[in-house]
Amino acid sequence: MVNEAAKTRPGCIRAGVRYVLVPLLAIIVIAVAVLAITSRSPATRESVYLTMPDGTRIAADVWLPANLNDGEEVPTVLRAVRYWRGYEPGPVTGIFRTLGLMDFDAEHTRWAEAGYAHVVVDVRGSGASFGQWEIPWSPQEIADLGEVVEWIVEQPWSNGRVGTYGVSYDGNTAEMVATLDHPAVKAVVTQYSDFDVYRYLLWPGGVYNRWFLESWHEFTGRLDTNDVSIFAELAGESPDNIRQVMSGVRLTDDDPDGTILAEAIASRTPVDLGSIGRAIEYRDDEWGATGLTLGDVSPYSAREATERSGVPMYVWASFLDNASAEDALSRFLTFGNPQRLIIGPWNHGGAEHADPFLPEDTATDPSPEEQFRMMVEFFDAYLQDEPGPEPTWDITYYTLGEGAWKTTATWPPAGFEPRTWYFTEGGALADAAPTAETGADEYTVDWTATTGESTRWHTGLFMDDVVYPDRAEQAEKLLTYTSPPMETDVEITGSPLITLHVASTAEDGAFHVYLEDVAPDGRVTYLTEGILRAIHPRHAEESGEPDYVVQGPYRSFMRADAAPLVPGEVTEVSFALYTTSALVKEGHRVRVSVAGHDASVFARYPAEGTPVLTVQRNRAYPSRVELPMREGR
Repeated sequence: MVNEAAKTRPGCIRAGVRYVLVPLLAIIVIAVAVLAITSRSPATRESVYLTMPDGTRIAADVWLPANLNDGEEVPTVLRAVRYWRGYEPGPVTGIFRTLGLMDFDAEHTRWAEAGYAHVVVDVRGSGASFGQWEIPWSPQEIADLGEVVEWIVEQPWSNGRVGTYGVSYDGNTAEMVATLDHPAVKAVVTQYSDFDVYRYLLWPGGVYNRWFLESWHEFTGRLDTNDVSIFAELAGESPDNIRQVMSGVRLTDDDPDGTILAEAIASRTPVDLGSIGRAIEYRDDEWGATGLTLGDVSPYSAREATERSGVPMYVWASFLDNASAEDALSRFLTFGNPQRLIIGPWNHGGAEHADPFLPEDTATDPSPEEQFRMMVEFFDAYLQDEPGPEPTWDITYYTLGEGAWKTTATWPPAGFEPRTWYFTEGGALADAAPTAETGADEYTVDWTATTGESTRWHTGLFMDDVVYPDRAEQAEKLLTYTSPPMETDVEITGSPLITLHVASTAEDGAFHVYLEDVAPDGRVTYLTEGILRAIHPRHAEESGEPDYVVQGPYRSFMRADAAPLVPGEVTEVSFALYTTSALVKEGHRVRVSVAGHDASVFARYPAEGTPVLTVQRNRAYPSRVELPMREGR
């Protein structure tokens, strides 16, 4: 089911293509307000089917600059989408398009004005394309895009150079096109994408991201049957109003009555993503009947092919979007391709400013327009006949609470040293190791503990804003440890490392650990978190070598490496919290909060019973957190 809270939100930005859904009256008002917009678009569109070698027809929109002369050649940017390459207008939208009262194709217009052809395709088995979709980024899906690239360079308007780009799912397709090593593909922009789909999105820490996959199942299932009412539910609108705006996925030019689209839809077999998700526990579990694991279709597994291509990459991520910063850093620190990495304070897609220390309505920095300009500058360096300056290869990141952008060539940045804070009596954090022979705290897992309905884990589906409520209200449901007030401003940048010496009354469970800022007035602000399922305590030397650079101890999450806890036995559990950069101001305190569940997002472990955790805090078993800290700004 679609999350109930989402139905009341006024807007829905779906992954890949943005839709602003507002009441019909508001649409009319907006249209009247923009009467001055010219009726002549700077871009022309042709919607066609491209036939793949196996006969499958893939729907594509080809947008060209309207002022393109015969014989003139331009570079191309390609975007391959899972969530419709475009939509057919409804009655009201159609009138506005005809009269030129509104620009409904702003993305294509911007590319045309920048001097690019823009090609957008529905991946196999989605939108108006034929074929069967079974698993994200299947080898066949990516091979199709190689055929699309080949078709592009054969067109009279192509200068023979292609860049790929996309957000989220589309960001992965953009990156995976590089693995085909096609000589025309010169540059990739991948934004808020998934380098390791299992570890950083669907099963972070081995814990099933139940909300995301089950919501994604409903959303994609409705899209694949051309059901626009899903947008009405998400926007809190009536289906009739939504149908005034859109009637379905965009048709091709040779299918004016939708007969071909109906044939494509009828040929598909629905994929039950919810059942697949519930059947997977380990990283080596196969996705349904495909014979593939999520690792097989994740970009990290294609390192050899990606590096062989040598394609430069411009990567965008956020400290508050799923674990996209972790994904991006693993790629940056592992792959040899030239890379420029931006890690910001955004929601999924970068349209909302999500710095938790700023008001919710803070304007995005840089603005979406500036973000687009930065992307164009990157492509200009590799795709234009007169290339621009080559980008520098570094990491630019934003510090939450400070509002400052910084640049580094290494990660973690220089100057940050791990500072250890130990759990101690009275729910305190101390910078001196415990000396007492005994000391422990009991915590009965509270199944109602939650991080809210607008978290880093929610934004990845509909691109909603990331807004964590004051965490003070959740404190009574958690086991908390709080430091003394900071004597000066302190920046935390990197991956905090948590070490718990813990015994449980159950063989299974989940550790959800939060790093928070406690202000002098008592407000508790979420900074980051870490997650680990309890059956994965083994790490480092016991799990072999990682496939890529990871922050903190490595775990394979493979079936053979899992082991149940021994009830009552103290186990050392050490794992990294997700990378962050945040300023803790003078007088503020740092808090570590431990939970056994997040009711708003994740599956429950164990499914029955309520574990009691005993967290040790003594000389023999010093539970602690290591924070990468630097004094001052």
